[in-house]
Amino acid sequence: MATLQELRDERLRKLDDLKKLGVNPYPAKASRTHHAAQITNNFEELQGQVVTLTGRITGIRKFGKIAFVVLKDSTGSMQLFLKTGIVAETDAANNVIGIENLPLLDSGDFIQATGPVIKTQTGEISVEAQSLKLLTKSLRPLPTEQDGFTNKEERMRRRYVDTNVNNDVYHRYLRRSIFWQSTRQFMLQEGFVEMSIPVLEGVAGGADANPFITHMDALDQDFYLRISHELPLKRLLGGGYEKVFDIGPRFRNENYSDEHLPEHVAMEWYWAYADWRDGMKLTQRFIRHIADQTWGKRQFTLAGGQQIDLGPDDQDWPEVSFVQVIKDRYNIDVFDTSLEEVQKAVRENGIEVEKADNINRCIDKLWKKIRVEIDGPAFLVDVPTFLQPLAKTQIADPRLSEQFNLLLGGTEACKAYSELNDPIDQLNRFTEQQKMRDDGDDEAMMLDIDFVEMLEYGMPPACGYGHSERIFWMLEGVTAREGVPFPQLRSEIDETTRKIYPELNL
Repeated sequence: MATLQELRDERLRKLDDLKKLGVNPYPAKASRTHHAAQITNNFEELQGQVVTLTGRITGIRKFGKIAFVVLKDSTGSMQLFLKTGIVAETDAANNVIGIENLPLLDSGDFIQATGPVIKTQTGEISVEAQSLKLLTKSLRPLPTEQDGFTNKEERMRRRYVDTNVNNDVYHRYLRRSIFWQSTRQFMLQEGFVEMSIPVLEGVAGGADANPFITHMDALDQDFYLRISHELPLKRLLGGGYEKVFDIGPRFRNENYSDEHLPEHVAMEWYWAYADWRDGMKLTQRFIRHIADQTWGKRQFTLAGGQQIDLGPDDQDWPEVSFVQVIKDRYNIDVFDTSLEEVQKAVRENGIEVEKADNINRCIDKLWKKIRVEIDGPAFLVDVPTFLQPLAKTQIADPRLSEQFNLLLGGTEACKAYSELNDPIDQLNRFTEQQKMRDDGDDEAMMLDIDFVEMLEYGMPPACGYGHSERIFWMLEGVTAREGVPFPQLRSEIDETTRKIYPELNL
């Protein structure tokens, strides 16, 4: 069996032969009148009409004076029927490749084909090529579907190969696009205004996470890549906007997991004069809308085997009390406990106790042990105020925040709450978080005095909500790295590439 380097050398020879013929193997211009699926779906209407297709060759079969070429575009595949005397001969000036030079083409090459729509003697819808033009000569062969392309590491490193070979992966990222399109559509229909906010921030805030740090030469100052959209969007509420949202990347300098990527796309909205209960109602409609638009269904089997049913529009999702489930599972009163007690419970449940852990962190770890068992959908409520430094407190019990999290597939798929707009209370909570940070908790929030100043000018009562594309990964039934086209990986160059380009000293 030929090696990749040998196959590439053979294609380089063909490339040289094409150039000797005067053919440009990489022209700038192409034409197309139809996609493959249009012809397949509208054969009766198009039969006999001359069409022009473009796409990648996935197969070539030649039998004397006739040949069959399979062309694949973004909508599907179409067979081209070539016959000596019908297909034009090689015309280098126009990049036309005749049947006599068909051996210079390979699977993976991009071509343009023109001819009438027909059915072959075997009944297969085809295009009888009258002209075949080369658009791109490929130098590396793609694996065939029969060969398979299943190595996870290889698939993530060469996703452009993965999407060519694995049709399900190709369509996954189309659904990802629809997921965010339907998100934007819903928010606009609800009267929200999309606001693009900075990625670089002087203070990283809005979440518990370790930020990436970069440096801006023009200001000679370090900046953080945002870990959340929250604080800039809330500044806009203070600026007079009443319903705002943003969709875009955020960055958290943490490890990979099946649920988390250090870089991922997220969406947050903020709604003036609404509270957390208003946000719950909107969230149910919102999640059902994007499920309907993206997958056309509301019942899902997740990667972990959980069965999820988002239910009909008139059915509210159940609520789970944070305080009560901790009490029921560990016999811990989160408002009357000690570091020793919660650390003991953490160890007894097989969870690692880290040096920087405090009561808050340990309680959060105990909750996450319970969370993985809840399939949902359900809303987590009664989250202690000390775990949420940006939320309003419940009037009936100020120890509890007006917060809800969407529980889905054993994880928290979103977080939302009535936003804190008391500048004095906010400053006190920031100060507590900064003390935790100074004591070694790198994920505690930083003090953002500019945000406190905005609150002193006045921000209306509001509800805020945020979710990442983790919701897409869950409902799609894939891990985080399978859910994005190009996850970050450790830099690596394979040996074949090193041998192909020895002069580069890779």
